Amino acid sequence: MTEILSSVTTPDDLKILTLADLEILAGELRETIINVCAANGGHLAPSLGVVELTIALHKVFSTPDDKIVWDVGHQAYAHKLLTGRRDSFPTLRKMGGMSGFPKRSESPHDAFGVGHSSTSISAALGIAAARDLKHESNKVVAVIGDGSMTGGLAYEGLNHAGHLNKDLIVILNDNEMSIAENVGALSNFLSRTMTNEFVHRIKRDVQNFLEGLDGVGQSVLHVARKAEESLKGLFTPGMLFQAFGFEYIGPIDGHDLDRLILTLERVKRFDNAVLIHVLTKKGKGYLPAEENPSLFHGIGPFDRETGKPHSSKGAPSSYTAIFGETMKLLAAEDEKVIAITAAMPEGTGISGFARDFPERFFDVGISEQHAVIFAAGLAAEGFKPVFAIYSTFLQRAYDEIVDVCLQNLPVTFAIDRAGVVGNDGPTHHGLFDLSFLRTFPNMVVMVPKDENELRHMIATAIHHDGPIALRYPRGSGLGVPLDQPLSHLPIGSGEILREGDQGVIIAVGTMVKPSLEAAEKLAGEGISLFVMNARFVKPLDREMILGLANRTGVIITVEENVLEGGFGTAVLELLEEEGVEEVKVKRLGFPDRYIEQGEQAELRSLYGLDAEGITLKIREFLTD
Repeated sequence: MTEILSSVTTPDDLKILTLADLEILAGELRETIINVCAANGGHLAPSLGVVELTIALHKVFSTPDDKIVWDVGHQAYAHKLLTGRRDSFPTLRKMGGMSGFPKRSESPHDAFGVGHSSTSISAALGIAAARDLKHESNKVVAVIGDGSMTGGLAYEGLNHAGHLNKDLIVILNDNEMSIAENVGALSNFLSRTMTNEFVHRIKRDVQNFLEGLDGVGQSVLHVARKAEESLKGLFTPGMLFQAFGFEYIGPIDGHDLDRLILTLERVKRFDNAVLIHVLTKKGKGYLPAEENPSLFHGIGPFDRETGKPHSSKGAPSSYTAIFGETMKLLAAEDEKVIAITAAMPEGTGISGFARDFPERFFDVGISEQHAVIFAAGLAAEGFKPVFAIYSTFLQRAYDEIVDVCLQNLPVTFAIDRAGVVGNDGPTHHGLFDLSFLRTFPNMVVMVPKDENELRHMIATAIHHDGPIALRYPRGSGLGVPLDQPLSHLPIGSGEILREGDQGVIIAVGTMVKPSLEAAEKLAGEGISLFVMNARFVKPLDREMILGLANRTGVIITVEENVLEGGFGTAVLELLEEEGVEEVKVKRLGFPDRYIEQGEQAELRSLYGLDAEGITLKIREFLTD
């Protein structure tokens, strides 16, 4: 039953609820989130950890006039339920349904659209600056997790926010640090003292008075500041944030609703930059998530009673798992192989590498820019670093890839989750990497057609003396046999998989299999087509492509990437460079738009990139 939750249609409805009602509401929110995530999958543990914090925020502040900016947005499910989206919550992460992240077009209560980490403080500061320029008086709150605080962007935002000292509240949701009981008691006292409105006002008045005095006044102020910083810095992490110019409050229990509401009510009256340090338990209220928060951080559908994920019985190993196993094999043969991740050892499949070769494994936190330059430093000293990263997150290190390529350093970029990734939607689809990677001089770009070819490409990358990238999709492989031993592919070599005479389909990666199926169907209609597995997006197999172009006069390129600047564009550039004019070209891929959420198969079908869609588009093209 969700008797109280069903009565909440807007956050204003929380204003009249008692503390006892709010405690019951917290339980109802957790039950709703657990049930929907069990059916749809989702970011369960982060959202369960901030239920009380979310209730307190909406109890004290008044969105959408006041602005709450969630970092990443993994933890925003309770926020969605309290802001008029309860009835549509069962559609969470489904095609055409509610986004798994805050989305401005979805609700006026979503102040800023997110999906990637460490952006909240900068965004909130921009919103606060805009408020002041418009001479308004609403409050702005950024909620950021301790994981996101490993990202450099968060500290850039803190630095600027502390300098401007605007009316801004940053809430650090800390579910990692351990605070001892005796320290916690003193921290509670300090927090309670520092949030007292009278003390805050007196401190500000005294500061203003002393700043107006020459000599002795400034000395007294300096000593007072040092004394306060030393006391709080001795027992809390406050000194760090005070150094950035923030008033530090906490740490406080993030599941104590009474305490949270009292603290927020007091801080709401401040007019300077404040950071509230809140301690929460990830996965709180659902024992499987509490015991294994990493698993339930982002999980597919699972059994509500046992917490066990639903598995696809007999499904082939995932590309991610194949990558991880191959990395261990290569590292055992070559002591110079290094694995690097940006806070995603399990997601990128290299947690096993970390166990087997701990001295050659580096998790740099959510610091993609640093990871790339760190890898470059290793490569400059003769090592063979492999940076395992999701496609969507590699975008954050664009400029650093330039540095790697400029020096022609042997860094391998192992790009997971390339193409559409499913229910996380537009912030997480990896549809741009082919376009931006192929612009870098010295960069080699490979795309395997299956998990077996992936293994050979990893070995090829390790032995390549320069920057090289390979991209592969989320999900299971095709179940093909795995060759032994591993071989090195000639750089820039494609392969012909099917003979024909009326045209050629040149496909890359996940599009090879449906292209072969499409060619088979068209052959039944009397249309005979070559099928070429490009394998390399850069450099292209110029000789093979030009030979097929001149032989058939028809080229169809198929890629799981945006068409702008992608593989098809590379083929067009090749034809133009070689002066090949009498060739008809059709490019198939994703259009110039952000692709919505949905299952991978659904999205490929929707955009005509499954066997049926490719068949239809080629038939229409050849008929026209």
